[in-house]
Amino acid sequence: MSKFAETFFNWPIMVQYLPKIVEGFFVTIQLALAVVVTGIACGLVLAVVRSFRVRAVNFFIVVFVDAFRALPPLVVIILFYFALPTIGIRMTGFVSTWLALSLVLAAYAEEIFWAGLLAVPKGQWEAARSIGLDTLQTLRYVALPQAVRITIPPLTNRTIAITKNTALGAVVAVGEILYQAQGAYSFSYNPSPLTLGAIAYLILFLPVVWFGRWVETRFAWKR
Repeated sequence: MSKFAETFFNWPIMVQYLPKIVEGFFVTIQLALAVVVTGIACGLVLAVVRSFRVRAVNFFIVVFVDAFRALPPLVVIILFYFALPTIGIRMTGFVSTWLALSLVLAAYAEEIFWAGLLAVPKGQWEAARSIGLDTLQTLRYVALPQAVRITIPPLTNRTIAITKNTALGAVVAVGEILYQAQGAYSFSYNPSPLTLGAIAYLILFLPVVWFGRWVETRFAWKR
């Protein structure tokens, strides 16, 4: 047991590298918030545009959604960071990770919002139009409020899953938790910094999971 503690919970090493883990903790928060805001906003916009049922536009939306749902987030990050510079587009590791994860979340969010819009009874669309509401007004006052409420549980779960992928930023030298923990492990030759990183992820994402559960309970339709 003492050997295990010395290997994975070496207190002097953990104290030495704690500032680096804290630094990565705040970078992870910034990246996760940027991904959530951008991804959900873009997904909602795409779903609304798709609801106008313009065939040519919807074709490109479907292609975008299918492509980014099919590609692993790590592959997208690598493409943005390593492939785009070959055509003159250069991005930092942070921007590459933010953009990649935002697009992946947007693809999933669009499908979730679109499913929510389809779940709104057709009769409510027709009733709204019959009292003089145009398409945008019907979306704003009738369809979207119901669709958003329906989509909260799956959207919350998908958002949490995507934000945990911020750890993939370590591959392109984003100074988030995992990157800092790996660097500390390389210098100390002891996995205790990785344990510290795991604790940091728990501190960060457990409240997010609990908040997601509360949101589902608070806003989901009562059965």
